[in-house]
Amino acid sequence: MTQTKAPLKIPVRFNSRFDLCLSACGDERYSTVQAAMQQTFERYGLPERITSDNGPPWGMCGRNGLSQLEVWLIRLGISVSHSRPYHPQTQGKDERFHRTLKYELLDRRGFNSLAACQQAFDEWRDRYNMVRPHESLGQQTPISRYRPSGRPFPSKLPSIEYPSTDKVRKVSAKGIIQFARREIYLGEGLRGEVVAIRPTTSDGVYAIYYCHKELCQVDYTLSD
Repeated sequence: MTQTKAPLKIPVRFNSRFDLCLSACGDERYSTVQAAMQQTFERYGLPERITSDNGPPWGMCGRNGLSQLEVWLIRLGISVSHSRPYHPQTQGKDERFHRTLKYELLDRRGFNSLAACQQAFDEWRDRYNMVRPHESLGQQTPISRYRPSGRPFPSKLPSIEYPSTDKVRKVSAKGIIQFARREIYLGEGLRGEVVAIRPTTSDGVYAIYYCHKELCQVDYTLSD
């Protein structure tokens, strides 16, 4: 059997350590990862928060602004946070999961297709969730602790509404808005989306929001 490069893995869990999704993907494109996550949300409901790394398609690879995947998650009402660059310990549970997956499966088998890899993922995930005891859970299994989310995946994305006192701007194809004769880069993931600008408690300082998320603050008391 020909061994191929290990495909992208999408592990998703809550504090129960229950693995909601383990998907063998052929690439790291937004559309591929978004489709796998949507299937997971439709089955298990929406989380309150997701913590991810900074690589594609989750982040902007060191650039400021939001990725397209992050914009979609925020639109669903999910809070998104990122681990500190070059500090994987900020995602200790996730790193531990990857080590277990690598030791128990990836280092022991090769796969000649994504379908074969997915079958192995499904079998391993069932054992991980339903059979394998976890020390952090008092030797219980994740399925004994997991409860689905009470937030269903919506049939369509919620509309975006801002207070009437906000200044509203549409993000350009280059990820930029203009406000008070200044160009502000927000990320190409936001292109075509509408953001809100509202004053803070500090004179001359404005906060820019996309849905519930504050993107940045702009200080107009400072000279360009």
